[in-house]
Amino acid sequence: MSSHSQKTAFRFQLINFFLLIGFGYILVRACIEFYNIAWGSGAWLGEFSLKWGAGFFAFVASCIFSFILAALIVWKRDALARWTEDIIWFREKLGVFRWLLILTLLVAPAWFLQYTPWGVVFSGMYFRIFLWIYVVFGLSIFLQADARFLSWSSFLTALLLTSSIFSMVAAMITVSDHPFSLGWSEGNRLWDYSVLFGRDLYDYPPDREIYSLTDVGRQLVGGLPFLFANVTIFTERFWVGLTTIIPYLLLGLAAFKSEFRDKKLWFLLTLFTFIFLKQGPIHPPLVLCAVVVVLAWRRPLWLALPLIFMTSYLAEVSRFTWLFAPGIWIVMLEFSGAALQDGRLQKWTWWRAGILGLAGAAGGYFGDTLIGWLAGGGTQAMAGGGAVSVSSISEGLSAHPLLWYRLFPNATYGIGILPALLIAVAPIITLLVYLVVTKKWTLNGWQKLALGLPLLAFLLVGLIISTKAGGGADLHNLDMFFIGLLFSAVLAWENGGRGWLSRIDVSPVWVRGALALLLAIPGIQPLSALRSFNFAEDLPWLVTLTDVSEGKFLEMLPPDDEVDDILDTIRREIEAAKPHGEILFMDQRQLLTFGYVEGVKLVPEYEKKVLMNQAMADDAEYFEKLYSDLAARRFSLIINEPLRAPVKDSTFEFGEESNAWVKWMVYPVLCYYEPIETFRSVQVELLVPRQGDLDCSSELPAELQD
Repeated sequence: MSSHSQKTAFRFQLINFFLLIGFGYILVRACIEFYNIAWGSGAWLGEFSLKWGAGFFAFVASCIFSFILAALIVWKRDALARWTEDIIWFREKLGVFRWLLILTLLVAPAWFLQYTPWGVVFSGMYFRIFLWIYVVFGLSIFLQADARFLSWSSFLTALLLTSSIFSMVAAMITVSDHPFSLGWSEGNRLWDYSVLFGRDLYDYPPDREIYSLTDVGRQLVGGLPFLFANVTIFTERFWVGLTTIIPYLLLGLAAFKSEFRDKKLWFLLTLFTFIFLKQGPIHPPLVLCAVVVVLAWRRPLWLALPLIFMTSYLAEVSRFTWLFAPGIWIVMLEFSGAALQDGRLQKWTWWRAGILGLAGAAGGYFGDTLIGWLAGGGTQAMAGGGAVSVSSISEGLSAHPLLWYRLFPNATYGIGILPALLIAVAPIITLLVYLVVTKKWTLNGWQKLALGLPLLAFLLVGLIISTKAGGGADLHNLDMFFIGLLFSAVLAWENGGRGWLSRIDVSPVWVRGALALLLAIPGIQPLSALRSFNFAEDLPWLVTLTDVSEGKFLEMLPPDDEVDDILDTIRREIEAAKPHGEILFMDQRQLLTFGYVEGVKLVPEYEKKVLMNQAMADDAEYFEKLYSDLAARRFSLIINEPLRAPVKDSTFEFGEESNAWVKWMVYPVLCYYEPIETFRSVQVELLVPRQGDLDCSSELPAELQD
C-alpha cells in the first residue's frame, strides 16, 4: 500500500473513531434523559415504577447493543456479513410491502412525537436524535435498490426524507379548532388575513378601509379561504400551515424543472428546496415571487419582462425591503447561468440581464405609481400608494432601534443570528466553493461577481434588519440571501453538480460529510419542536413524568368545557358593556372573524401588533390619541392579553420590546382601565374604565408629560 493510501486509510479510521465517540455521547445523554423520565414514577426500585424501571433498563441495554453494533460496523464489518446478507434477503422478499415499511418508518416518529402525549414526555433532544438515527439507518437499508446493503445515495435520501417529514409536520403544529390565540399575535394574524377577502364578516362601514399591519401579499396568500363562506378557524389554520409548505415545493419544482424527466430526482430536489428555505423560514409571498422569477428565466423577453416587472411590484407591496430582490435574482440567473464562449460572455447575455434587471428595479420602485395610474387609483390605494422613495426606505429601516447584540447568543434567540446562520449555510457554501475550486462548476470572473456581490448585499441587508427591535428571533429576515443561495445551487446543479452527485461515493469524506450536514441540519429544529398541546386530560401523569412543578408549564390547551365557560363569560360581559360604549378587541380579534362573538361593531383602531410597532418606534403622536380615547372612556370594554409591568433588560427574551410595551401601554392603560376578569389559561383579560376623576399624567411616558 502506498504512503498516500495509508494516510487516506488512517484519516478515514480517525473520522470513524470520532463519529463513534459522538454516537456514544448521544446514547449516554439519551439514557440520562430516559432516566429523568422514569425516576420518580413509583417505588419499585428506588423511585422507579415496575413498568418504567423495566423500560429504562431495556433502553440502556438497547443503547449498549447499538454502540457495539456501530463499533463492529466501523472496525469489524466482515463479522456482520451474515447478518447483512439475511437483511438483504428479507428486503428482497418483502416486495411491495417494502414500501409500506418505508412509509411507516417515515411517518411513525413524527406521529409519535406530535400527535400523542408521548411527545411531551420524550422532549429531550438526545432521545429524539437517537430515534432519528435509528429511522435513518432503517430507511437507508430498505431504500437501497440494488444488491448492496446500503449506500451513500440511500443514506442521503433517508436524511432528506426524514428532515422533510419533520419540517412538514412541524409546520402544522398550530392546526387546531381552539378559538383563542395560540401565540402572541397568532389570533390577530388570522384576523389580518381575513381583511382582504372577508371584510363582510365585520360590522363596519363598507366605504371605510380596515387598516391592517400585515402586508397585502401575506393577506392575499393567507386570506384565500375567506373567498368562501363559513370558514372555520381550523380550516384557516390548516391553510396557513399549507402556505408554509406548498410555496417552497412549487419553487423546488420550478427551480429544478430541468430534471422533469427523472421524476424521482426532481422530487428529491424539490424536497431539498423545501428544507433548505424552511430554515428561515421565509414568508410565502417572497417564495412565490421567486417561483415567478425562475419561470421567467430563459424565457423570451416579451414574456420575461412583464413577469419580472409585476413580480417586483408584488414583492414591494408585500414588504418594501423586497423591492429589488426579483430584479437582482434574475440577473444572477441569466448572467451566471449563461454559456461561455472561449471563457467569455456573449453580448446578448449582457443586454438581456441588464434589461431584465432594470425591469425589476422599475417594477419595485415605480410599480405603485404606474399601476395605480392605470387602475385609476384603486390598486394604488390598496397597496399603500405612491412610489417607493429612498427616504421612505431609510425611515422604515430606522423606525426601530437596532439591537446589534442579537447577532450573537442572547436571551431572545439563544444561539444568535450569526452562529445560527453559519450553521444553516456553511454546508451549502462549502459545497459550492468545492465545485468551483475543483472546476466541476466553471464560472468566469464576471459570473462570480454576479453571484458574490448580490449575495453579500442580501446578507448585509438581512443582518441589519434582523437587529431591528421586534426581530432577531429567527433567520427569516435573511430571506433574500437564502433564496439567492438556492439559486446559486440551481446554477451549480445545471453546470456540473448533477454529474458530481451521481459519483458522490468517490468524493472526499469531508465533502460527503458536508452534504450529509446540508440535509440533516434543517431537520434538527423541527424535530425538537414536534409536540402536541391537546392532552390537558393527561396532565396529572404528564406532570409526574416530565418533573415540572405545575401543569401550566406544559402549556397544554385548556379542556373544551373550560374554553366554553370562558367564551360564555366574555359574551356576557360584552352584552353588559354594549350600552355604555364601544367594544375594543385589542387582542383576540379572531373571535369576531370566526363568529365566536357576534353582534359587535368592529373597532379597527388600536390592534395589538400595531400598538407594539408604534411603541418600539416611540411614536408619541400616535399614543396621544389613544390616551385621549382612554381618558374619555370611549371603550366600555377592552379585550386584551393580561397586562403586566415588569421592567426587563437584554437578559430577557424580547426585553427591549417588553419595556417599550410597559412604557407606552401597560402603565397608561392600567391607570385609565382596570381588569374585571383574567383568564390565564387562554391569556385573555377584560378591562373596563376606572370610575371617578383620574389624573394619569404621571403614568404617561415622559414624552407626553407636561
